[in-house]
Amino acid sequence: MSASIARATVRAVSRRKILPTRAALTLTPSAVNKVKLLLQNKPEYIGLKVGVRTRGCNGLTYTLDYTKDKDKSDEEVLQDGVRVFIEKKAQLTLLGTEMDFVETKLSSEFVFNNPNIKGTCGCGESFNI
Repeated sequence: MSASIARATVRAVSRRKILPTRAALTLTPSAVNKVKLLLQNKPEYIGLKVGVRTRGCNGLTYTLDYTKDKDKSDEEVLQDGVRVFIEKKAQLTLLGTEMDFVETKLSSEFVFNNPNIKGTCGCGESFNI
């Protein structure tokens, strides 16, 4: 597996009610635009793949990679012309999650606003469910 393409942060969402949706993952307009930009000059890739890996001080962390094909067990999210694939291992951890792209003066990163998270580490890179 190749190195991750972007940094991702997770946020536990407790004060904001997220509306139930049929999609395992929804993308904000900012995330859609960033994914389009990342794939713009890479015609060999069909989308991004979101996975989950055991890492960090709190247990799990999300990974983002380019993908050339859809695995049989991947769930596909198609939104505004962007394809995001979710690995089987990550599907339950992402239910109802909003994927956003945030740019500040110090960083630019994808942020997963996840209502299922019970705790995160101090830096926001790892979480537990």
